[in-house]
Amino acid sequence: MHQPPGNLRLLIDANPWEAEEIIRCYERVPRYALRYRDVARIHVGFSGVLLEQLLDPAIVDRYRHIVDIPEMLERYREADNIELIGMGYYHPIFPLIPHADWSEQLALGRMQMEQIFGRAPRGFWPPEMAFSMAMIPALVQAGYDYVVVDGVHVRPEDGISDVFRPYLACHEGVCISVVPRDRDVSNAQESGLNPRWFRDEVVWRTVGSPRPDERRLVTTWSDGENGGWFRQTHEPSGFFGHFFAPYMEQVRDGTCPIIPVRLADYLGRVTPTAHAQVQTGAWNVGSTSGEDLSQWAGSERQREAVAEVARLSARYWQIMRGSSDAIARGGEALSRARRAILEAETSCFLFWGDSWIPHLHARTRDASLALDEAEIALKSTSSVDATELDPGGFAG
Repeated sequence: MHQPPGNLRLLIDANPWEAEEIIRCYERVPRYALRYRDVARIHVGFSGVLLEQLLDPAIVDRYRHIVDIPEMLERYREADNIELIGMGYYHPIFPLIPHADWSEQLALGRMQMEQIFGRAPRGFWPPEMAFSMAMIPALVQAGYDYVVVDGVHVRPEDGISDVFRPYLACHEGVCISVVPRDRDVSNAQESGLNPRWFRDEVVWRTVGSPRPDERRLVTTWSDGENGGWFRQTHEPSGFFGHFFAPYMEQVRDGTCPIIPVRLADYLGRVTPTAHAQVQTGAWNVGSTSGEDLSQWAGSERQREAVAEVARLSARYWQIMRGSSDAIARGGEALSRARRAILEAETSCFLFWGDSWIPHLHARTRDASLALDEAEIALKSTSSVDATELDPGGFAG
């Protein structure tokens, strides 16, 4: 679940019907989770910037005639059969942003989820499934136990491709559990399916898998608010009414052999022992396969935008390293610059080719000006400090 900065306000102003479709996507999840609390197990990730918008009193008021947002968030908190999954605060493409910014994106997003829902996520879903092995130490340091990756990128050490089991992936001596996503069944989840097809497809795929006699973990993942299938306001024709509810009824009456699990619980029972490498990549979106990051950095303008964010981030960290009290002396300008840099890392600004890059440039301009202001403030206070030295304080 993600919306770029300011998008909920923009939607309700410019396209009220689309805004209603999207906000109802968020509301359905806890409602159906609580309806089937005994059997349903759902994993939901939120970007921090979406939660920030959902907490905004102005947004709460604008959407009140559609959904009571505070009540909706309380239902997520109540539904303990929803396993919350962490994401970066501003939904960045982690392999494309400076490593120095990873910890803050991770920590801010995880902290906000814990504050709102009363529990910290144990698993991580990389925005756009864009993952690299170098992320592992930062994820573990942030408190994550496992990460979901697109199964096509998993390279088991034994050479046998098997997306129906978890793995251990290690980088620089730090290891994390890796859960492969089944791309094919996830594509069906995203576009439309029914319980019978799901059962038959999963049984067929697992029986034909490399280890049919072992435990089989089938992981499907898709956007929760994009596409007509999830946005369908006639619930019997959408994901929850047409697929999820009848599937849960079958689980209840024991006629479906595919039992929902919480990943954290499953990994606690079935500790991964097989090792794997994960190739840098993302999921399949638009016209791309996800084998590289060309959806977000395929054009020259996209690459220039990524480089500009990196330059500003490096400039920020240089200021921070140059003074032990930079935050106090740089004041509000330095905080403003930091927010603008992190916000510029939002994946949406790169996803739509060159068309949304102006949104990114608006943030980088703000960040550059704020850094200029902070540097002036730092130089000014340094000058004042130099002129106010007390010669009597030195031993002769």
